[in-house]
Parts: sequence; C-alpha cells; structure tokens
Amino acid sequence: MTSFRRIEDAGDLTGKTALVRVDFNVPMEGGRVSDATRLDAAVETVQSLRTAGAKVALLAHFGRPKGARNPDMSLAPVAMAFSQALASPVSFAGDCAGPDAERAIADLPPAGVVLLENTRFHAGEEANDPALADDMAKLGDIYVNDAFSASHRAHVSTSGLAERLPAYAGRQMEAELDALDAALGTPRRPVLAVVGGAKVSSKIDLLTNLVSKVDALAIGGGMANTFLAARGHDVGKSLCEHDLADTAREIEANAKAAGCDILLPRDLVVAKEFAAHAPSRACGLDEVGSDEMILDAGEQSVAILASAMDAAKTLVWNGPLGAFEIEPFDQATVAAARAAGARAKAGRLTAVAGGGDTVAALNHAGVAGDFTFVSTAGGAFLEWMEGKPLPGVEALKA
Repeated sequence: MTSFRRIEDAGDLTGKTALVRVDFNVPMEGGRVSDATRLDAAVETVQSLRTAGAKVALLAHFGRPKGARNPDMSLAPVAMAFSQALASPVSFAGDCAGPDAERAIADLPPAGVVLLENTRFHAGEEANDPALADDMAKLGDIYVNDAFSASHRAHVSTSGLAERLPAYAGRQMEAELDALDAALGTPRRPVLAVVGGAKVSSKIDLLTNLVSKVDALAIGGGMANTFLAARGHDVGKSLCEHDLADTAREIEANAKAAGCDILLPRDLVVAKEFAAHAPSRACGLDEVGSDEMILDAGEQSVAILASAMDAAKTLVWNGPLGAFEIEPFDQATVAAARAAGARAKAGRLTAVAGGGDTVAALNHAGVAGDFTFVSTAGGAFLEWMEGKPLPGVEALKA
C-alpha cells in the first residue's frame, strides 16, 4: 500500500495556520448554493484541524474565470453556505494571496475559519507559477489537500504549495486514496472492472492499463459496439468507431497475454431510433438489423456479469452499460448496479465506482449508498484508473 502523510502526522497545530485545498466548485442557483454535498464533505477535515488547534484558511476554485476577476465566480456566497454546513462562523477574504488574505488570517480567532477568494482569479494558479506559490505559502504553516477531484492538475493550490509547506491529506482525500488502493493498488483478488461509455477513443489509456491490472474486464455501452464489430459482428447503425477495430483487437490481445478475460455483451437490446420508449427488441449478436442501433445489453449479458461479480472479490466500475439516460435502455445498467450493490452491502465484494455518468447511473439505480466507495472526482478518478500519476497525490506520499 502506498503511504501518504495524514493530518495526525502534523503533530501539535496549536497557533498554526493550515492552508486547506477543498473542492467548493458547487452548483449555484440565484446566487445561492443549490447542492451542499461538497461543502458537507469538507467539514470533517476542517473540524479535525480546529480540534488540533489550527486556524483554517480554505483554498478553492470556482468556474473558469481564466485568470481574471469575475464577480459572478466569487466564492463569497459559498462562505456563507459553508458556515451553515460547519455550524460555525466562516469569514471571507477578497483574495487568496497578498495583504487581504494575510489580514483575514491574522484576524481569525483561535480555531477560526476563513474562505479565501477563487484561486483561479490569478493567472498563475493554473500555470503553477512559482511566484504565486511563494506568496500563498506565506499564509500558512502546513498544507492540507482535501480535493482529490482537482489533484490531477499541477496548479499552485494542488501542487506548488505542497512543495513549499509540510503537506498532508485531508479526511476526504484519505477516504479516496484508501478506497482506490483497495480497488487497484493492493486489491483482494480476483478483480473485475466494468467499463462503459460511448467511445473507445476516450478510454484507450484506461482499457490499456486495466487489462494489465485486473482479472476480468467487462466492456459495455457504445464502446462495446466497437469491440463487437472488431470481432466481425454487424452492429447496424449503432454508435461504433470502426476505425478503431485494430485498437480493439490489440487491447484484446494484450488482455489475453496478461490473463485478463474480456467480457462483451452476449445479447442486445436494439431500436430504430434513439428516443425514450422507442419500440425495441432483444436480439442475439448476429441479429442486428441494418436500420437498428444497439442501445443496451440484454438480460443474458447482465446475468453473466452478475456471475462474474460472484467470482470476484473487488469491483471497479466506470461508465454505464447502455443509454441509461432514457428508458427502457437503462435496464442493464440498473440491474447490474443493483447486483453489485447487493454484493457490496452483504460484504461479499469491495465495490468502488467513479466518473460523472457512473455516479448518475448508480443514483438512478438507487444503489450509490450500497457501494463500498463512490468517487465524485470525475477526471481525477479516470486518470487514476489510467495509471497516471496525479500531481496533487504524488506530493502527499510519505
């Protein structure tokens, strides 16, 4: 297991200031936070640091201001919302570096909390500018990263500060890294990966990495069509990247060499139009009409995947098995997700999932709470699955 520095490793923090990178890129409606999930997730880290005696200065980005001040992307309304989540006063500073930030931190009472203004108002943030990193580092004594979702970016607030201050993982980061280690780092075997989504082209690195790490790989969604076509099946007018047939065959060859079983759909659900409740039918692999498109996997495919879950001890899931956004083409994803959730809830399977569509699909199936861990990190989760080093995580390694 990869070890990384945690808050407990920081020792006595009485009188010190912790700069904490959080993910407060929250949805807003009418100038108010409409979903406080990410704010609630930061509470445990902030309270741990306050209990240890530290002042807490929160760093976050919001939107894409492209290095310029934009009042519509100010974090000021978020400070008020986080005060409610924390059930304690949270002040706000009009900058994340320089005199305004310095004064706001100096004015904090013991164990006080301040949210600093949007880090991306500075062009140097995304460029990981050393000068900005030096200025921000002056504000604190330690650095805590609690934003796994931003850790695939080498920005000042995710990487530069960690090079200048003693750096530690926050509670949310801990949970994420522990779950990811349990999924692919030092997992219980056999390991089953489920990868869905529209296109192989967007997940070539992911598939290439997984076949060398897992014991079985189930491929679903539109990308399964590319693999089926590469095997010689006619996929009609389905979404399919025919130009990637050689890539699909290469991934299958690499999987075979690594001892990884590739699981593709055995039966399909097809329709002549991509629309909710469009007339559809179940069919075999070689029964797709030239005017039909594959929009979901069939019942037999789900049963085979459920059996693979029974054989596995660890499951990693990214992407839906069909066009789950529209009924009835959500059925395979929902059934498979419920099968995984039931096994995880019963303690028979360590089930880790992540990615925007994946989280939406698990919520749609009503089983997100049954999985061992569900990452909302999006791009960072995908890059981790691809085997790429994440700058914000590398900086925390012990």
